Amino acid sequence: MAAASAPPTQRPARRFRRPSVIPGFGLTFGYALTCLTLIVLLPLAALVAKASGIGLSGIVEVARDPRVASALRISFGVSLVAALVSSVFGFLVAWVLTRYRFPGRKVVDAVVDLPFALPTAVAGIALASLYAPTGLVGAQLAKLGIQAAYTPVGIFIAMVFIGLPFAVRTVQPLIAEIDKEVEEASATLGATRLATLTKVVLPPLVPAVLTGFALAFARGVGEYGSIIFIAGNLPYVSEIAPLLIVIKLSEFDYGGAAAIATIMLGISFLTLLAINLIQAWSRRRFGYV
Repeated sequence: MAAASAPPTQRPARRFRRPSVIPGFGLTFGYALTCLTLIVLLPLAALVAKASGIGLSGIVEVARDPRVASALRISFGVSLVAALVSSVFGFLVAWVLTRYRFPGRKVVDAVVDLPFALPTAVAGIALASLYAPTGLVGAQLAKLGIQAAYTPVGIFIAMVFIGLPFAVRTVQPLIAEIDKEVEEASATLGATRLATLTKVVLPPLVPAVLTGFALAFARGVGEYGSIIFIAGNLPYVSEIAPLLIVIKLSEFDYGGAAAIATIMLGISFLTLLAINLIQAWSRRRFGYV
């Protein structure tokens, strides 16, 4: 008599609600969704509704305005470059603060958080005074033929200043979790320092680096106070999109201001969505889910 075939193994169904230390899924989920709707979704919906008053053709016309296009290009282009630089230097700063012990390390670690607590207007005035042609650093740069203040270079400096803490704080905890024995094992197996860095150290840090990059980019795009003092606000040269929104509001052109804000919202959403997709891919690629 033939042996009865074993029933096929069934994979456990993925549960929507998982056990949690905080009880009451319905209450907590509803509270979180309500707060998200009131604080984030409703203001954004109101912004889009205000911009829709001039119609899609009006929004396109605003976007095609040379001054608006230049401001958007400066805001997003400089933010992208500044976020890349902040990610690189943020990783280096986080590595030094985590892996090395030196006098004054705690002071340096605290200084990293200063841009979080410093009012943006104060930061802008300080940067403008420092990098102006008559400033301490600006005078030295002027001798080299470089003008930092009142140019896109000044905008870049301000964006790196406000974006660096995001890049440092997102990577620093993960660097602390990497066991040094893993690096020692890699060296024992004959791997070079470059191979250990690219194949052992960096893979688990890629998602955190991308997160810091996204945060620095988002902060740079929306920054206003620390930039207007050092930018010079010259149309087609160093005028950022947030300043153009303020100018539109001062001229009582609420539809134009809402249109520029909506365009920025759409570009920011698509950019951050792409970054999140790359981040999710990197987690799957390197096995860190």
